[in-house]
Amino acid sequence: MNNELTQSAAPAARAPSTLIPMIIIGTLFFVFGFVTWLNGSLIPFLKIVCELTEFQALFVTFAFYIAYTFMAVPSALVLKRTGYKNGMVVGLGVMAVGALIFIPAAQLQNYMVFLVALFLLGAGLTLLQTAANPYIVCIGPRESAATRISVMGLINKGAGIVVPVVFTTLILTGMDQFEPEVLAALTAEERAARLAELSSRLVTPYIYMAVVLLGLGAFVKFSPLQELEFEDNDSPAVEKESDILKYPQVVLGAIALFTYVGVEVIAGDTIGLYGQTIGVKHFGSLTSYTMAFMVIGYVLGVVCIPKYLSQEKALLGSAVFGMLFVAGVMLSSQESTLISSILFGWAGIPVVPDTITFLALLGLANALVWPAIWPLALQDLGKFTAVGSALLIMGIAGGAIIPLAYGHFAEGGNGQSAYWVMIPCYVFILFYALKGHKMRSWK
Repeated sequence: MNNELTQSAAPAARAPSTLIPMIIIGTLFFVFGFVTWLNGSLIPFLKIVCELTEFQALFVTFAFYIAYTFMAVPSALVLKRTGYKNGMVVGLGVMAVGALIFIPAAQLQNYMVFLVALFLLGAGLTLLQTAANPYIVCIGPRESAATRISVMGLINKGAGIVVPVVFTTLILTGMDQFEPEVLAALTAEERAARLAELSSRLVTPYIYMAVVLLGLGAFVKFSPLQELEFEDNDSPAVEKESDILKYPQVVLGAIALFTYVGVEVIAGDTIGLYGQTIGVKHFGSLTSYTMAFMVIGYVLGVVCIPKYLSQEKALLGSAVFGMLFVAGVMLSSQESTLISSILFGWAGIPVVPDTITFLALLGLANALVWPAIWPLALQDLGKFTAVGSALLIMGIAGGAIIPLAYGHFAEGGNGQSAYWVMIPCYVFILFYALKGHKMRSWK
């Protein structure tokens, strides 16, 4: 295997050294989830505060995820200079700055300032993820890498369940006074004052977020987390970063991640907006439904990979179920709640229309795509691992582009039919599962 830690240790001695990195990186993955899945609640919130159309509101995801495109290669260069551990510290610092910019954005109710803050949060996460994901892949056996990433996914999506509920409790209370017909009955001054009050609710939570991010940066800096170093046993000498394009498995993997992140963001971040348009009262917490199904998927990954299910088969199943669930979103009822009543209504969880249930079920289909693609794409890269990781991180830009495509087609009340944009994405993931990950040359 080309890609190994130079920290040599006997197998018996390696297990204890893996636990501490898993705990530390797990903490960071919770941060990933907390910051990322907050967007699902922010979209309908900012739609009200800044008086946006659906298409305009989805620039929340564009600003956040486009940072991965601009910052992925610079992040690889930063990691070369700082190392993986210090790179995580820098990433947390950049995220703290982004969180603080939310304060003037909320006070000014300025959508462009909100977007700048979201871009900086995404930029910091880019550096953080470029460092953290290869760490999880490389601290143990390659064949069980998807299992380790699934554990991280459980933490990440666990945050995704908690965040919308917390956001709804702290920010979205008394939303009946901000419904369109209520606002329309107010004078211009009363309307502006009411929206300003709603926007100001963001200030205190983002101050707390900045403090926590800075504290985590200090924690990582002084933690016993060891630096990653790679040895290259049999791959050709690295001459320039562009040579990474000679490796189809990682280039196609980046495209597969582009499509995957696009559908993941649509399932997690547009569900609240879609629920709002069809009259679901608790629209602000609907992201939790998608995240809950993702957690179930990650549990299946931890249990089944690689003992009962290979990473390739997991990816194949994800693509197939993704297409089936998209068909369910598009064709099922906006009034019937039969499916959610059967799945979770008996547990006291508020039921939702069938079309929303299928959208949430995409979380189950999507759960194992990320943990399956990373080890398949990074295999046999040797010293190209950091650059390959950066290229894969650039694929996260799918979360910027593909939801905007959905927003374009959803304008004018066509939200349900617009979910067809996910079908081609799952088709490409299917191709990567069947053939793309096996390719070692373009000939």
